[in-house]
Amino acid sequence: MSCEQAQRPSSMRQQILVSGVGGQGVLFVSRLLAEAAIGQGSSVLTSEIHGMAQRGGTVVSHLKVGGFAGPLIREGRADGLIVLKEENLGPHARFLAHSGWVVVNSKSTASEAGLGLFAVDAEGLAKKSGYARGTNLVILGFFISKLGDVLGKDRIFCGEDSLRKAIEKRFTNNRSALEESIAAFDLGIRYGKE
Repeated sequence: MSCEQAQRPSSMRQQILVSGVGGQGVLFVSRLLAEAAIGQGSSVLTSEIHGMAQRGGTVVSHLKVGGFAGPLIREGRADGLIVLKEENLGPHARFLAHSGWVVVNSKSTASEAGLGLFAVDAEGLAKKSGYARGTNLVILGFFISKLGDVLGKDRIFCGEDSLRKAIEKRFTNNRSALEESIAAFDLGIRYGKE
């Protein structure tokens, strides 16, 4: 387990749990979200729990934006879940608050907006578009697009622009990785607007 913190004032408070398996980029997604929040002047706490990540085991990342004292999200307190592996939804749903939302990578793309469940076949979209390694960025783009439209842009601690800047910062020295990453992210955004 590791913990990162950046001290900056903010009025927005959100708790998001990111879940998946080793190799899916759970930590990458959490770090991009954290960098986007920091870039907007928010304080951030993250904590990671690694299972047998090298062997496809569960990886969970806790992300808290705003004035929180500890990095771990308690059961029933998460504002949202980002689930990169559909099978992880069951075990981690207990962290979700009653008014929370879920974005899940699922081949069954039926979304239940009234229930706060939004499904996208991020893996299928990424492979079909030639960005096989960009599943995590497709779901991140879908997340920010779909929830911005449903919840309202003022209800999410970051937006498309701040996430795009975080991606650009991450791949400053690798032009081809940057282009592919932005393309996968934009694919998710477009799909989220449909």
